[in-house]
Amino acid sequence: MLQYDKPTNGLWPLIRFGDLLYHSIVRVVRKNSSNALMGLISNMMQSILMISVFFVMFSVFGMRGTALRGDFLIFLMTGIFLFMTHTKAMSAVVSSEGPASAIMQHAPMTTFLSIASSALASLYLQILSMIVILFVVHVAVRPVVIDHPAGLILPFFLAWFSGVAIGLIFLSIKPFFPGFATIGTTVYSRANMIASGKMFVANSLPSVIVPYFAWNPLFHTIDQARGAAFINYNPHITSLSYPVYFSGALLIIGMMGEFFARQYVSASWYSRR
Repeated sequence: MLQYDKPTNGLWPLIRFGDLLYHSIVRVVRKNSSNALMGLISNMMQSILMISVFFVMFSVFGMRGTALRGDFLIFLMTGIFLFMTHTKAMSAVVSSEGPASAIMQHAPMTTFLSIASSALASLYLQILSMIVILFVVHVAVRPVVIDHPAGLILPFFLAWFSGVAIGLIFLSIKPFFPGFATIGTTVYSRANMIASGKMFVANSLPSVIVPYFAWNPLFHTIDQARGAAFINYNPHITSLSYPVYFSGALLIIGMMGEFFARQYVSASWYSRR
């Protein structure tokens, strides 16, 4: 690890922060599992299990006809990968180290660094899991054919970014209402099983139902990802600009809320509530 007794001029502050961020990400990745490979496998199995369950459910109940024309497996993976990325990012931010955590006693550590490392660690695991699963499907099951692969990059990162922004909102209210923040995170994750739109095609929704889903940035990112993945699908009720504005606004509010809450948190905070 770099030594920090050097002059803080030029690019050194950026190098210092990058080094701290790298080691913080490694710590977060290895926190839940001492073996990094087992952590990756565990993360992959969650996505594989969800894909398998929905594949069987759609097949048994004859719902595959409601999906897009093309590879049904791609239809499922575009929804589930983005859903998992969004949910994992939100959960990682909410569970990040707070200002009363013991690790904050180390001078270089800050809450911003903790939040950033937790969010990037979840992104790292999801990217690796997605690459490995796609490779296995392409080699062992059938070739994975995506119409516009580059078009999937922005929706994927917007799904992660919106998860981080929503996680910051829950994190900012966690010191004041820890029970509500925990329940709210769980309820939001469960509601997104349907509200994300990963189980149906957005263009097929009746106009009276669309407003119940259009508020959700994940709904937009999943639909736009399917527009890039399938040559015969053109999303016309969703956009990529909405998740950007929505998530940017929530990110600013969440950062202000976290800064305000940080001033009142102490080691005895939770014991008084």
